[in-house]
Amino acid sequence: MGAVTAAARPWTAPVATGPVVSALSLPGSKSMTARALVLSALATGPSRIVRPLHARDTTLMAAALRSLGASINTAGTTAGSATDLPKAPAAPDASTGISANGPATTSAATTSAATNDPIRTDAANRSARTGTASGAASGAASGANAESAVWTIEPGPLRGPATVDVGLAGTVMRFAPPVAALADGTVTFDGDPHARNRPLRPIVEALRSLGVVIDSDGGGLPLVVRGTGAVAGGEAVIDASGSSQFVSGLLLSAPRFSKGLVLRHEGPPVPSAPHLRMTTHMLRAAGAVVDENVPDVWVVEHGQLAGRDWVIEPDLSGAAPFFAAAMVTGGAVTLAGWPRESWQPVGILVDLLTRMGAEVSQDDDGLTVRGTGVLHGIRADLSEVSELTPVIAALAALADSSSSLRGVAHIRGHETDRIAALARELGKVGAGVTEFHDGLDIAPGPLRSAVFETYADHRMAHAAAVIGLVAEGVELSDVACTSKTLPEFPELWAGLVTGS
Repeated sequence: MGAVTAAARPWTAPVATGPVVSALSLPGSKSMTARALVLSALATGPSRIVRPLHARDTTLMAAALRSLGASINTAGTTAGSATDLPKAPAAPDASTGISANGPATTSAATTSAATNDPIRTDAANRSARTGTASGAASGAASGANAESAVWTIEPGPLRGPATVDVGLAGTVMRFAPPVAALADGTVTFDGDPHARNRPLRPIVEALRSLGVVIDSDGGGLPLVVRGTGAVAGGEAVIDASGSSQFVSGLLLSAPRFSKGLVLRHEGPPVPSAPHLRMTTHMLRAAGAVVDENVPDVWVVEHGQLAGRDWVIEPDLSGAAPFFAAAMVTGGAVTLAGWPRESWQPVGILVDLLTRMGAEVSQDDDGLTVRGTGVLHGIRADLSEVSELTPVIAALAALADSSSSLRGVAHIRGHETDRIAALARELGKVGAGVTEFHDGLDIAPGPLRSAVFETYADHRMAHAAAVIGLVAEGVELSDVACTSKTLPEFPELWAGLVTGS
């Protein structure tokens, strides 16, 4: 399976010749799309996913669930007119404007989604706001027409034998094994070569403690799940300090466990808390009963999951390099179709970019970031938004003062060891970088040309592109890795920058 990655594509990052001014319509959130796929495959009836992300990670997830028995059509059908799109009740405690972490978790944490469901969109407004960009760049749509793409899912009996290619996707390697445990038959998992280095042991050991038989040398890939058609469930203890996906993967399948699940985290803090809130919210939206009132304990009751329409927000992490382009060049970039209330950590991103010198606003056109002509260094704990680390680190290398980024030890286990990779590659282009176990100190320095190794990591490619806005001769070793979440990235970025 390690041979499925795209051929390397060297690429020289374009230099901006003026302010980048653009309005973009970007594909849907990878995190939301992956969770919607799993919940739909485990539901009792059909589902639709509106405006999904169509990229390598999500198509691998769809293929994994399809191999286990779900019928999933990702051919890119459309929703038709705006009035055809689903509308859902308003979020509990929903705020207007830019919300810090999405709507607050309700105090009655066992509330189900029938009455609390912020996965929705103002369909008419979003359909009217097609993204356009200045110059050669146009609003991007992953695959074809992301604004109206619809995937359909019909759940079916889960069964093996099956073989699952996880690629390099943490969501697939951590969300799909619990689903496979519910299947009747043997399911084999493997992926890209580096996937075998990504942490997986905590979820393997938790499943084993629940009675699931798993063959795995060392607790990682490759592994074989020997499903019997049911998982007893009950209580499990996990150390999820390496990834919140360990918790999310177990919770998503837990309603189908015979006794439900009481999952307790023991260890250093779980990173990426907003992703956990997204998981529990989407479970409730599918009808699950979830209690998370006790810190580091999640209780999911046994019960049915309902099929439904999932409307996917634009991907916030994918928008980060484009926002950075506005900051670096003194321009303005608007992410069209951004919802007023989001379950992605938009408030944390807004705070980080504002502290670094940006102006951020939201109106009916979307979320806009404006460069002010200054770019400041920052001291920040990025533990809740670790996916933003490469782009924030690139901005730090271009700032007017030093930066200290901490709280991201777990990103050493991402697509690559991102801390070591950033230290190495930012150093190549002129920054002074000191590496720590959980982050980086970055001192800006005179920029120089270099080959920027991307390590098959889309976020490293994003960091290199940001540096290349002002440093001539920044050559990415491989830009094809951006197909993981945004296949159109090279063309969209080049159009955006040359249009400046």
